[in-house]
Amino acid sequence: MFTIIVGGGQVGAYLASILQAGGHKVKIIESNRERILRLRETFSEEQLVHGSGSDPGVQEAAGARIADVVAAVTGADETNLVVANLARFEFQVPRVIARVNNPKNTWLFTPEMGVDVAVNQADLIGHLIAEEMSLGDMMTLLKLRKGQYSFVEEKVDPQALAVGKALRDLQLPDQCVFAAVIRKGELIVPRGDTVLLPADEVLAVVHASQMENLAHLLGPSE
Repeated sequence: MFTIIVGGGQVGAYLASILQAGGHKVKIIESNRERILRLRETFSEEQLVHGSGSDPGVQEAAGARIADVVAAVTGADETNLVVANLARFEFQVPRVIARVNNPKNTWLFTPEMGVDVAVNQADLIGHLIAEEMSLGDMMTLLKLRKGQYSFVEEKVDPQALAVGKALRDLQLPDQCVFAAVIRKGELIVPRGDTVLLPADEVLAVVHASQMENLAHLLGPSE
C-alpha cells in the first residue's frame, strides 16, 4: 500500500514509521525546511517532498495519482481540509484521512469535503480517559469502526455475577461477543459450556453503549 502523509511533525513522522515498519510504501510532504532536515535522519531522500500539501503540483509530484491513501495530519485544520479535498476530487485517491485539531471544526470534515475518516484527537482521548475512569479494571485494547466498538480485556472479579456460570447461561449485553478467555496463561476458545472462574481474563468485542453492562457482569457485584 502506498500512503502519502502530509505533515512531517511528530504525528506524521510517527505514523510514517509505523507504516514503514509494516512494509508499506510511504512519502511525507512537509513545508518546513528544518523538519525536512530532521526527517532525513530517519527517512530516505526519496520518501520526502519539500512543499505544501495543499499545492496540487506538490501532491502530484509526491505521487497522489497512484496513492492508495492520503493522510493529512498537519497542525492546521484548514490545511488538512484543503489537502483532503484535493486528494479526493483532483487525484481521486481511494482513501483520505484527516486529522482534526480543534473539535469545533469536526463538522467540516465530511465525505462531501473529501474526508473518509476524520481523526479527532481531543475527542478520542477525552472519551478514552472517561471510559478508563468509569469502567474499573476493564482495559480498552483497540477501537473499531470509529469508536463504535471496542476490543476490551477484563479480569473476572471473584465476586462477579458471571463467576461459576456457563456462557450459555449468562445474559450478555446486546452487541457483545467473547473472543477468548485466558486462564493461567492458557487460551480457551469460549463455547456455550465454558464456565468463567475468578481471575479469568476475558477478551471481548463490545458496542460502546454496552461497555458498562459488560463491566457490571465481570466486575465486583454491588
